[in-house]
Amino acid sequence: MPGNVNPFGITHLRHVDLAVPDYGTQRSFYRDTWGLTEIGTDGKLSYFAAEGSPEQYIVRLRQAGDKRLDLISFGATDRAAVDALAAKLGSEGIRVVGAPGELQTAGGGYGFRFFDVDGRTIEVSSDVATRQHREIEEGEAIPVRISHAVMNSKDPNATRDWYARHLGFMLTDTLWGEHMGEMMHFMRCNDWHHSLAIARGPHTSVHHVSFEMRGLDEYMRGTGRVMRAGIKKIWGPGRHNAGNNTFSYFLDPSGNTMEYTTELDRLTTDEWHPHVFDIADPNTQDVWGTADAMSELIAKDSFNDPDRGVFVAPPV
Repeated sequence: MPGNVNPFGITHLRHVDLAVPDYGTQRSFYRDTWGLTEIGTDGKLSYFAAEGSPEQYIVRLRQAGDKRLDLISFGATDRAAVDALAAKLGSEGIRVVGAPGELQTAGGGYGFRFFDVDGRTIEVSSDVATRQHREIEEGEAIPVRISHAVMNSKDPNATRDWYARHLGFMLTDTLWGEHMGEMMHFMRCNDWHHSLAIARGPHTSVHHVSFEMRGLDEYMRGTGRVMRAGIKKIWGPGRHNAGNNTFSYFLDPSGNTMEYTTELDRLTTDEWHPHVFDIADPNTQDVWGTADAMSELIAKDSFNDPDRGVFVAPPV
């Protein structure tokens, strides 16, 4: 099997769903500042698409009393892959939230949900209806698609191993520090350098969610627009070594870190040997040298609040 094809039929990252107390403020942020398109609402739910992506939505917001990650959704090749994965996870003792069935969220489809080793709700689905999307034009500083999701874990090595064993994610690269050990694992389910990464943190939480821009100019224009809107910029602009992608990190109104990026590497060979990058090398974090040096203050923002949704499936 080629080194960039997931053995269990997982194809890509679909969407990240967040529950927030400040629902109205968050809706305005993602629609008016971040550049997503609100395709519809359903009670206290709001669905946001990227104009360049065929996914029905890439972010879902839910109004709730507690801030939490509702779920991370991944695509699958077909219904047979969904059924086979559900049976496999069940036989491995993974807590499945519900048997595979027709999804009731925007775009429908067929899927199921389960808890990962840290208690996050994960959804895998196929046959979700696509939406009309378009080429993002030159100078248009809005997200093309969702790029990747990074999650905090108290034991990132155990979480890495869980995703490799149970979901077939492949390790691409690792960040390492002399005093902290392995700090972040970049994992892939297709030929993108990573769709998921696991960071070392004090508790289970969202580290950041990343959105791909059309190119460098659009990435910088978007970074500037969000800065001008008065949103707190945590780190960037810069370019990471692992993945070779650009980064500008911001705090959304609920304190979740969101990233604009572009030019993330795609792996074109079947055989990839993971690198270990030393975080003490300034070029590991930012090969351009334009961003502030990584510090405890910057890292603290991405630790986020402890997730209130651990091992609790979202209501919808």
